[in-house]
This record gives sequence, C-alpha cells and structure tokens, in this order.
Amino acid sequence: MRVAMPVDKKNMDSSICVSFGRTPYYLIYDTNTKKSEFIDNSAATSPGGAGIKAAQILVDKKADIVITPRCGENAANVLKSADIKIFKSNGSSIKGNIDAYVSGKLNLLDEIHPGFHRHENGF
Repeated sequence: MRVAMPVDKKNMDSSICVSFGRTPYYLIYDTNTKKSEFIDNSAATSPGGAGIKAAQILVDKKADIVITPRCGENAANVLKSADIKIFKSNGSSIKGNIDAYVSGKLNLLDEIHPGFHRHENGF
C-alpha cells in the first residue's frame, strides 16, 4: 500500500501537517517496501483550489490511502473518485500513524469539512 500524509518537513521525524491542501510536503510511504518519498506540494501556494490540486498530486503518485487530520470536501471528492481511502490521523507522529494504519487502528475520516474557500491562509 502506498500511504500519503501531509507533513511539515521532509524527514520521518516531522509531524503531520494540520492542513491537507496547504501542507508544504507529502510523504508517500510504501508499506510493502518500507521506502519513503517526500514530495513538494506545488498546490500549497495556489490562490484557490489548493485541496483539489493537492489531491490530484496524490492520485498521480498512485497513493492508495491518505492519512490526514482533516480534508475539505472538494479534495475528498477527488480522492474518493480515484478510490483512495481517507483515514483520520491519530496524533502527529508519522511513524505512529503508519503503525496504527498497518495494525488496523485508524478510522476512516468521516468529518469532511466544506473547505476554506477564499481564505488567505487556508485556516
């Protein structure tokens, strides 16, 4: 499985970012090979539609699941249309969330918010 997470820094000690669409980076972690890849979020500075663009980046990277603290409705629709499941993160530790996912302890994210349309900082 290819697991994607919004993260604050390009290292495994980073914390999960609270913003899905405006995160500076994504971690793509392969649970089979145990390899990780950090990618820049080119959508982070978009004046609008950052969540949709960010979701498409993860679709293009062939993510199977996303682990995030929250997700906007438009981004969630893009992910779901690509059959990518969205799980709610548990705390801010990358390793803790990967371990929780692998052991089946994460819940699907069911609280999808309407998004932060036209908000300057995405919050």
